[in-house]
Amino acid sequence: MEHRSSADRWRVHTSPSGGYIPDMGWYAVIGPRDAGPSEREQMVEAAVSLLSEDGIEDPIRIDVPARGTAATDEGMMRDGVAAIVPALQSGSLFGGATGVMVVDAQALLKAEVDMIAELLTSSDSGQSGAVFLSSGTLPAPIKKLLTREAVGIKAITERDAAAWLTDEAKDRGLRIDQEARTEILHRFGSDTSAMSRALDQLAVSGSTITAEDVHDRFTNRPDEPMWFLGDAIMAGDQSQALRRLADFLHHQHPLILLSYLEGEVRKRSLAAVAPDYETFATWSGGNPNSYATKKVWQSRTRANGEALAHCVRAIAKADLTLKTQPEATHRVTLERLTVAMCRWMSR
Repeated sequence: MEHRSSADRWRVHTSPSGGYIPDMGWYAVIGPRDAGPSEREQMVEAAVSLLSEDGIEDPIRIDVPARGTAATDEGMMRDGVAAIVPALQSGSLFGGATGVMVVDAQALLKAEVDMIAELLTSSDSGQSGAVFLSSGTLPAPIKKLLTREAVGIKAITERDAAAWLTDEAKDRGLRIDQEARTEILHRFGSDTSAMSRALDQLAVSGSTITAEDVHDRFTNRPDEPMWFLGDAIMAGDQSQALRRLADFLHHQHPLILLSYLEGEVRKRSLAAVAPDYETFATWSGGNPNSYATKKVWQSRTRANGEALAHCVRAIAKADLTLKTQPEATHRVTLERLTVAMCRWMSR
């Protein structure tokens, strides 16, 4: 791969106003094949950083549909992918630069890969840049056109998560006692994405976070409305789920629900790949004699891998909306998430 200094990137292109614009390029961020929310979050951060180096602060995001979603016309791009064509051909008509993030590039179909490779070959890197995020191997025709080595994101282990928790607590100025740290790691494992949302909620009190605080907030009891809401979603009962959602939002914070739903999807993902019940109970940290653990295992075939992946992405988008958009949008965001998950989890 050709390596260029930051000065080399500001070479020959000028905007209509006469100023220099960067000679950008085609980049990639490669994560583990079974990337979870934490790894995917790191992949997006790395992609944003790459484009930011080229002066692009608001890239167009394209989420590649899972394989099995057919294009309208044979040999053509699917609707979710086709937006890359105008994004890379629009140019810098007003002196700006166009940036594109292509998420889940490993799911691109052959026809799409060929068309994108042809597009990259003919596009002007002085007008646009693109980052391809791939969980696993990036398609070879695109990989050959990268202008620098791909950025690799490793799978996060529980040891990594423990170190992350220590650093994050220090950065946030949080006081977390040792038993609480153990409880957090036991509850969330290596999922630093969910752990971050949990810290958002635990930090509200301003006092030292204890194991009891963690247990009370994130261990669900059968009489809690969230338990009933989760059951309705996993059963695909939309009317019941929406009614339970309204009850929940009257008393609780929306981020608590996202954390719970993410945990439920995580457990069902583990159940889908575990070879037997005992292994699943160990992986999920659940009590093998618990009704809740048995219930997840018995429903492990209800949602397939594609549906679970849809849920992970939808929860992440909902989390971003709750943190960046006005409160007036929160209810409708959670209602849409609830309806979508009812459909996906009951396939």
